[in-house]
Formats: sequence, structure tokens, C-alpha cells
Amino acid sequence: MIRWPEALIYGLIAVAVLILTQGAYLAAFGREIRGHRRVNRRFGLLSERTDRKGALDQLRKEMTQQLAVRRVPVYDLLADQARRADIAIPPRRLLGLMALISVAALSVLTLATDMSLLLRAAIAAATGPALVLLWLGNRAGTRAAMIEEQLPDAVELMVRSLRVGHPFSASLAIVSREIPAPLGTEMGVISDEAAYGRDLGESLRAMAERIGLQDLRFLAMAVSIQAEAGGNLVEILDNLAKVIRARFRLFRRVRAITAEAKWSGTFLSAFPVVALVGIQLADPHYYDKVRTSAYFLPACLIVAGLLILNVIVMRALVNIKV
Repeated sequence: MIRWPEALIYGLIAVAVLILTQGAYLAAFGREIRGHRRVNRRFGLLSERTDRKGALDQLRKEMTQQLAVRRVPVYDLLADQARRADIAIPPRRLLGLMALISVAALSVLTLATDMSLLLRAAIAAATGPALVLLWLGNRAGTRAAMIEEQLPDAVELMVRSLRVGHPFSASLAIVSREIPAPLGTEMGVISDEAAYGRDLGESLRAMAERIGLQDLRFLAMAVSIQAEAGGNLVEILDNLAKVIRARFRLFRRVRAITAEAKWSGTFLSAFPVVALVGIQLADPHYYDKVRTSAYFLPACLIVAGLLILNVIVMRALVNIKV
């Protein structure tokens, strides 16, 4: 059983370890995070640098530095998530952060619990990668949702700019000034690239692949087709803005309808794991009497397989394709 005076001391030690971990994290990555919290990353660089090309080079370096390590399988997932989250942190530093969190988790479990070393090591080894990937996924999802919400307004602003006589490259520059980050920064990069001679369709396709939104692919495809085959770009973009806005409303409706099912699935998937950890914290010797049984390991494997199957089925039920 847990002895509460000692548990309080262990809890304070755990808080101290977490504070030290947070301090080390901010010391290592604080500069990059502060740089990306600005309203518009491009304008922030332009305020620091008078050279427009220097700001463009810095932004392109941050956007593409993850691609240099995609040939290494271990870095592939981290590189992709960091690129989508627009975090200028190399994968090797993210791996270091995972190791730091795992060590901190192992220290906390060692000080606060009586679990076996193998179980402590397994939980600690899973904690670091899980927390970092969860953080990257949350940042990437939040950024994609913001761009998805800003895109219809940006396309409509392009349409109004084209109707008053501005060329398409100038309309992109207007969007970069009027639309806040993250989409404003992305459009500013495309405008700068066009000013230095890169094809607009190619720049838009690169942005769509970097962010991973289908609506951006529609925009890139529309601009590329119009540049090759001709046509009324204003009418094309006007219809595209209506389609994107209608898709956005439909996606929001689907998310609202499936929200309860998603939370139920998350709860049902996480509850057995949380219950197992709680049992181990409250009584590390709870399974000692049955651990030597011949059926213990097969039962554990069956339960783990059912949990994985539960996660797959729950995700399939709420993953509605629109």
C-alpha cells in the first residue's frame, strides 16, 4: 500500500524533476518556439533583416531542412511531423528530447513506485516518444486546421484582387499581408519565390505537399491548369472558394456528429491502460500470484491484441470519408 508521507515526498521530487526537464527543454528549444509564435513569421524576419532574399532563404531552410534526413528510416516520422507542424527543430534534437523525457519518467517511477525494473523501463521508454509525437501531432493538426479555416477567405481575397486588375503574383502578396499566420506566411514565401523566378504552380504544389491539405492541392491544380490551358482565373478561383467553404462546413458538421463517438472510443481505448498503471502504482504485487501461471503470458497477449483491434475498429467507425 502507498504510505502517504513518503508519497508526498516522492511527488515533490517528481515535480522537481519535471521542472528541471522543462527548463532543459526551454533552454534547448525556446528560441525556435518563440520565433514561431509571432503573428507572421515572415514579417518577423523582415523586421530583423532588411534583405528580402535573406528572409526567404531562412524560411525555406526551416521548411525544407527536415527533408535532408528522410532517407534515414528512424527520422522519417519525426521529419514529416516536424515539417507539418512548422517546427524548426532537427529530428536528432527531437530524439534527444524523447530520451530526456524517458529518463525523467524512469526517475519518477523509480522514486515514487515499487514496480519492477522491466515494467518501469517499458513505461519510461514509451513515455518519451509518445509525448513528443503527441505534441508534434497536436501542433501539426492545429496548424492544418487554421490553414483550412483561413483558405476560403484567402482565395476570396485573391478573387477580389484579380477583379480590380492586380496580377496573380500581386494578389498573393496582398494575401500574405492581410491574412495572419500560418497561411499568410506560406503565401508570403510563394510570393517571394515568384519574385525570384520560380513557377507559381510549382510553388503552390510544394506548399500543398508540405502542409498536406487537399484544398491546397485543388488550388495548386487550378492555377497550374489555368496557366497551361488558359481560361478565366477569377471565375475558377471564385468557384473554388465556394467549394472549399462548402467542404469546410461539411467537415465541421461531420466532426460535430462524430465527436461523442470519438471521445467514447478514446476513453474505451485508454481506460484499460490507465487501469493497469493505476493498479501497478497502488499495489505493484497485485499479479504476483498469477504471474507464474502458464496462462498468464498468453492472456496478456490476447488482451493486448484485443486492445489494438479495439483502437483500429474505433478509428474506422468514426473516420468518415467526405
